[in-house]
Amino acid sequence: MGGKNKQRTKGNVRPSSSGRAAEVLTREGGVIPGFVGFDSTAISELSYVPAVHGAEDIDNLVDADFRLVLRKLSKRDGVTRLKAVQDFGSMCQERDTEEVKGVLPYWPRIYCKISVDHDRRIREATQQAFEQLVLKVRRSLAPFLKSLMGHWILSQCDTYTPAASAACQAFQAAFSPTKQPEALGFCKDEILNVLQDVLLKETADTLSDPQSVTEEEREAKYVRMLTSSLLGVKRLLSLLLQTDRVALEEKLAHLLSSGKCWKYTKHKTPQVRGAFFEMVCALCEFTPELAQAEAARLCPAVLLSIDDTDPVVLPPVWEAVLHVVSTIPDCWTHVNAKKGFLPKLWALLKEGGKGMAKALHPNLLPLLSKLPQQVTDPNLDFYTTFFTAFIQGLCSERAVTSPSESAVIVTSFVECLRYCILQNAEEDEYQGKIRTMLILQQLLPLLEKALRDPSLQNGPLFLTVTEMLISWEKRAGLHGEGEVNGGKDVFQRLLADFWEDLGLLLVRYIDKEEADPQALEGVAILLQVMRSPESASKRHTPKKKSVRVCLSTPEEDEKYRVEGDGIENLEQAASELVTEKAFESLQTQHFEDVVCQLTQLCLVHVNEKKSERHLVFLSLLLRSFHTPKVFSTLVEYDEKITEDDKQRNELMVKNPAMQFLLERVVVWLSETGRSDTEHLVEMVFSSLYCCSRQETTRILNHITMMGLRWGIILQIIQRACKDPETLMSCNDWLKGSVLGEQLLVLTEELCAVGSSSSTSSHSWTLISLVLSQNHNNESLIGEVYMEKILEQLHTTLSETKSLSDAGNMEPLISFICDVASSFFSSVQDCLLLLSAEELLLTVFQLTAQDQRHTHLSDSLLDKLKKVCVAGVQSLVQHCDCEVREGGFLHSAAVWVTKQLLNVSLDIKSLQVLVAAVQSLVETIISVGNQATPILSHFFTLLTPSQTEWTRIRQALPPQWVKTPLLSSRHRGVCQKPSKDTWKFREYKRLPAHLCVSALLGRVAQTVVSRGQKEAECPTTLPNLTYTVSELLYALQWCKELKYSPTLVSAYHKLLTEWGLSDGLHGQIPMKTLLDTLYSRSVLDGGLWSLTLEHYVQSNDLAATHGAALRTLCGSADSLFPASQSKLSTLQVLCPVMTNEDRETLIALATAGLMNWQENDDVYGCLAVLLCCLNTNTQVEEEVVQATLATVMEWRNSREDWFLFSCDLSEATSEQLNLNVEVMRFLSWLVSRCPAVLGGSQWDFLLCSMLAWLETASENVSSLWNPWVQLFVCENAALIVRLNRFFASSSSDVLEKLPSELAGEWGDFFVEGVYNLLLPLPVKITETFTEPDDPVFPMAVLQSVGLALADVPVQQLNQNSLPPRFIADQKTNLPEPLQTLLNTLCPLLLFKARPLQITVYHLLEKVMPQLPECDGEGDNNKSDDDRDEPCLSPPASLMAILSTCEELCDSILAAVQVGEFAVVQPLSVEYSCILGYLLAWKLLLTFFKSSPSHLRAHYAQYLKRSCSLNKLLLHLFKLMPENPIYPGQGPETKETKTFFSESLFLTVDKRDSVEWELPHLACSVYYSTVQDLPAMVRLWWNGQEKRVSTAVEKFTIKYVSPVLSAQEISSVHTSTQMFENMTVKARSAAREVIATYSVDDIFIELVIQLPQNYPLGSITVESGRRVGVAVQQWRNWMLQLSTYLTHQNGSIMEGLALWKNNVDKRFEGIEDCMICFSVIHGSNYSLPKKACRTCKKKFHSACLYKWFTSSNKSTCPLCRETFF
Repeated sequence: MGGKNKQRTKGNVRPSSSGRAAEVLTREGGVIPGFVGFDSTAISELSYVPAVHGAEDIDNLVDADFRLVLRKLSKRDGVTRLKAVQDFGSMCQERDTEEVKGVLPYWPRIYCKISVDHDRRIREATQQAFEQLVLKVRRSLAPFLKSLMGHWILSQCDTYTPAASAACQAFQAAFSPTKQPEALGFCKDEILNVLQDVLLKETADTLSDPQSVTEEEREAKYVRMLTSSLLGVKRLLSLLLQTDRVALEEKLAHLLSSGKCWKYTKHKTPQVRGAFFEMVCALCEFTPELAQAEAARLCPAVLLSIDDTDPVVLPPVWEAVLHVVSTIPDCWTHVNAKKGFLPKLWALLKEGGKGMAKALHPNLLPLLSKLPQQVTDPNLDFYTTFFTAFIQGLCSERAVTSPSESAVIVTSFVECLRYCILQNAEEDEYQGKIRTMLILQQLLPLLEKALRDPSLQNGPLFLTVTEMLISWEKRAGLHGEGEVNGGKDVFQRLLADFWEDLGLLLVRYIDKEEADPQALEGVAILLQVMRSPESASKRHTPKKKSVRVCLSTPEEDEKYRVEGDGIENLEQAASELVTEKAFESLQTQHFEDVVCQLTQLCLVHVNEKKSERHLVFLSLLLRSFHTPKVFSTLVEYDEKITEDDKQRNELMVKNPAMQFLLERVVVWLSETGRSDTEHLVEMVFSSLYCCSRQETTRILNHITMMGLRWGIILQIIQRACKDPETLMSCNDWLKGSVLGEQLLVLTEELCAVGSSSSTSSHSWTLISLVLSQNHNNESLIGEVYMEKILEQLHTTLSETKSLSDAGNMEPLISFICDVASSFFSSVQDCLLLLSAEELLLTVFQLTAQDQRHTHLSDSLLDKLKKVCVAGVQSLVQHCDCEVREGGFLHSAAVWVTKQLLNVSLDIKSLQVLVAAVQSLVETIISVGNQATPILSHFFTLLTPSQTEWTRIRQALPPQWVKTPLLSSRHRGVCQKPSKDTWKFREYKRLPAHLCVSALLGRVAQTVVSRGQKEAECPTTLPNLTYTVSELLYALQWCKELKYSPTLVSAYHKLLTEWGLSDGLHGQIPMKTLLDTLYSRSVLDGGLWSLTLEHYVQSNDLAATHGAALRTLCGSADSLFPASQSKLSTLQVLCPVMTNEDRETLIALATAGLMNWQENDDVYGCLAVLLCCLNTNTQVEEEVVQATLATVMEWRNSREDWFLFSCDLSEATSEQLNLNVEVMRFLSWLVSRCPAVLGGSQWDFLLCSMLAWLETASENVSSLWNPWVQLFVCENAALIVRLNRFFASSSSDVLEKLPSELAGEWGDFFVEGVYNLLLPLPVKITETFTEPDDPVFPMAVLQSVGLALADVPVQQLNQNSLPPRFIADQKTNLPEPLQTLLNTLCPLLLFKARPLQITVYHLLEKVMPQLPECDGEGDNNKSDDDRDEPCLSPPASLMAILSTCEELCDSILAAVQVGEFAVVQPLSVEYSCILGYLLAWKLLLTFFKSSPSHLRAHYAQYLKRSCSLNKLLLHLFKLMPENPIYPGQGPETKETKTFFSESLFLTVDKRDSVEWELPHLACSVYYSTVQDLPAMVRLWWNGQEKRVSTAVEKFTIKYVSPVLSAQEISSVHTSTQMFENMTVKARSAAREVIATYSVDDIFIELVIQLPQNYPLGSITVESGRRVGVAVQQWRNWMLQLSTYLTHQNGSIMEGLALWKNNVDKRFEGIEDCMICFSVIHGSNYSLPKKACRTCKKKFHSACLYKWFTSSNKSTCPLCRETFF
């Protein structure tokens, strides 16, 4: 509708007209009506739904969903059909039975089509769906069986196995095994019709539509159908009952009578040929009469196809051959055997079955048994050809490369040979010839070939020959089983001949000087197999099974039974070969005679020729033939050689084996230069088989004492341990003293230092073997010797610990490790030996010490660790649950504790020790059951006593006091502190307390965490609470030191890695740990109080367990009177006390202060009072007044307490503490309770403050003392409080003050305070020059800096600093200001952040006043003799800047522009960069404060010095790539950045110091682009592309939006009023509109800010204009553009400059004829230099540029010389 190619309208979901029509039909009729269609195949039925019942009946029967699926099944697309079949199967499974039954009438037609589909997935899915249908409808399928069964059988024979198995599964689901023959009988005619049609009628083109299916697919389907049909005939016959088979014979005869049927034997596809022969097998088996009837065609077809060696065809062909020769007696009359059958058979055999030996050769014996005389005549020639072809087949390529193929051929050969000999076992001469031929020409050559061929030696040849010989022996009557056999003599002769010939053959190979080792080994293997066939039989059993499978089937038996009695006898003979299991030995005497002959020959060659290969062969023979006769033969030969030697022991004569051993084997063993002795050791044990236990012990002792190499003794012991019988016979020797003493001597030799590993590796292996090998939990050697060997090893290891360099001991220790590891892991109860425990302790000590001490390599250390683990496992598994004194665990714990307490450890040593102990604990835990009591005992031994804890705690360095003291968290005292006490020496060794805490914490953590993992109750370790509290103490010590020396920070890092940074407090009940910490705090105070405080705060106990905290101390008065420790505890707990308790404490403290004359501890009372006051406790004014009055009374009567004008180096910490508390009290009064202060009180307060400040100023050299630092800090804090009080208090408060107080403060005290404070930082830096020195008073600098922040500018201008001037320094500044700059500027570089920030704030206050001193600029020189005018900013600031520049250059040299340089906070680099940026901050403040004309001079100076260029490059290395303000979420438009947020540089800043430098860099960059936009633009334009791109990208993203908004905002908010000009701004468009009107002239200019402002140029566009000439208009636009581009200021300043220029123009001042402007663009001067000729005036800067660029001194206009 409406055009085929038109685009369908978006959103049009209405279906096409055909779809709507279908929908209407469905709606009206309920289902889509059935349509009759036609198939493209030759089958004449209708394709889809047959019109059987009429449309209305179909509508009622078939469900709509089923109809849809059935419709999809006829689609061409394979995927659609596959999905439809799968849906059909699932619907059959899910729907009701009745719904499914409705489909049955239409299913057969569809099934017959899709079950033979091209796509194998569809065929498989069809059978699976059919199974679901069958399971659902059950018996209702019966009416449709006949139309289904033909294709069902075809599907069961599908060439695609999954499809065939699915069809079989469906068939079994439909019919039980008993019903299957009946069902097939019911449909047999229909099935055969379908199969016959495919086989006789169909072609590739009739089975598939040529128009829609490719030729390859058609051919593939045809071949598949043919194969399935042929296999279908077989399956049908195999499943049918015999009566049904007879009934089908007529139809089958019709099938077989067709010529087309027999052509399938030559079909080009192997599957079809194979299927045909399988059908033939079934015909022979199930319808033999029919096979007999068709014999004329069937026999040639089968028997002449044996050369078809296709892997698919050959097995069924040979099965068919056996069926034919068994079923059809006259089969050979239809085939010429001599010309047709046998040549093909010989060719097959010669080629070894062409790689199909496994399928072919097992059929040869049954075939041979069925061949009639006329085929095999003459027998001798036939057998000769047959077996010769067999042996040739063994040489074929496939047989040579495949051991399995070769094995099948060999087995078949021997079976056929055995059968032929049985068939020819009569006395007849002809048969004798046959036997001789078989033995001499076939069997012996094959054996001879095998002697040189390892693959044949390893195959079944020797075993099958042995079985054959045993069978002959039985028939010869040698086994005494009374067998009735007519051919007894024949077989005896046969055996004698065989052994005679075999003996000659073997002698021929042995009796050679250069005998082939391969052949000798082959002979040995042959004789060994013949001696013990059962061992070889085990090896070849699987292969034998696979070879025999065809022979032992009932099918074969049936074939053989078809024949008469003769055939039965043959069959019996053949089956005997299969069933006989020859596990008996050869009984013939000939065998042993041959062996004796060979051994004598070997001995001759060994004695005369010294032939090693014959000696090895003799050893191999004796392994199997250790019989008295063989040894007698050897001894007899010896006697012939040595007849003169008559002195022989009787025992030896009685035992030839012993005689041979002592006279021969031992001599060979002792020969020097013999490398390989294994075969001799085997010979020893072969001989010992014939010796008694006593003889064995005597002989082995004799061998041991001969001084043989230890490698031989090792081989003998290894061979003795090989099997239990040998071990039992050698037991007396192994446990005896002879061997034990020899081993002990060996151990001592090995442990001598310097023994080389090359010669002793066998010896170490021997020691390891005798220690670790055990049998029935008994040691291999005597326990006494075992203990002595272990003692020797322990002694050697102990010596290595004391050696300074164990390098040469490395191999020795390595060997000892191997021995010990093997011993510990193999021998049960090994650690019951004391020497074993001592050895284990030494190993543990070596693993627990640093390699720098033991000098062990990593690999050796790993070995030692493994030994230790193995030993501990063995110990814990087999010991009681106790740690006995003197045992390993007890000794290890004592040693570890000694290491911790007495040996100074560094970090590495501690790590190693802790790792060793942890490994020990983990090993104990891993063993399990008995771990808990052992660990508890072990942990107790590791834990120091309380006395030791106290000793090592007091030994901790006391520098921790400084931090909490100066932060007011601790009130402590120190007895006579010296400067050295506070100086950190760089520790190399850790204090013992830290080491013990770390180790015990790690052990406890390991035990507890393992206990929790195993879901048991946490393991309770004794004294765990004390251990945890000590660990918390150690952590607090590190924290108070601020992890400052490297060693302490490394220790804390180590604890963090181990997960101990929380101190394991979670493993202890809170109440228990709290009580422990509280009791320690009350008893000892100090760091325990801080530990308690940290524990309370970090776990937020005040909020969660406030009641528990309050009950700690009971009543408040228990902490009073306040000793030092109680005061520390009270300071911690005061914030959580109840108000009542605090009021009680205030009352007690006040009472103590009132009675100060009788009370020694006024300091304690005052401190307690302040603790309570600082927690906002309500207090009456009278109490405060009384306290203040008491303090003032001290001032009068105890002036020495107040330390006014005294030497603080002589003051005690108690005196300083009292003054500090008074200062704190006064500060509290000023901030909280100023109303109680009267005139005299204020005088006391202010005068005291000033007096203390004077004292501090005079005692700068004493500031190394933390208490003096605290004194100064608290005084500075008091000054800050006073400043803020007078500056920010409300008028109500100030009115209540004494009337003259404010005046006195401003006129007198402020000046006095700052005259003393201002020089203080300078004095401090002069006295303490090294800021990294631990005694440097950083806290004082910080406090003084906070106090100096409020200094008035006037005080700075009139400062009383000592004058400081620099030679040749140009300056216009007054002396006080110049002194201030010269004094403070250098401090910007001092490495103390509080000082740098303080100096910055002080200088920032005076910077705006400095430009005023430069006046109108430097006008000393005339304008003619100089470059463009420039003026330097303050020289002292520029000097610092240049110094910083060089330092920053070197620091940031390696960083590229645009990369972010991360600077370590508070490092030297940090201080340097901070000083640099602060100096620039000051310079920009100075620049911004300058008037326009001076700013031009300063800008010119910066341009010449290139300082700004360097700054900008540095800034782009210091600003982060993403300058987001920290602590925000994901980046959005509203995200705060370092550009949008102001930077507050506070002196006491503690948080976010790491972000301070990046933020400051961003702040400096922002100020630069704001105040020096023209210079930044100039710099940016001159940069290379990479740099300029990075700068622009960053500026556009983060700076321009903020700066543009600020410029526009400043226009909006500007209070500057212009006469005749109005200015407006449009923030959205980033535009500023200036309108200038005077008289009749009206000008409008639009200033547009660029996106990359200020890097890009500002554009000036034309608005409306009235009364101005075009040229003038252009000039003015150009001038405004020039001013805005080249002036370093804001838009408003540029507009003011332009207006001024225009005004001058209207006033009549002429333009400079060089720049066409009245006011100069950069120095803002007017045209003053006039030409004497033309009278025109020019700017001096323009003239200078004109003269220099033109190289002339003429007027630009009139060209006259310019004077």
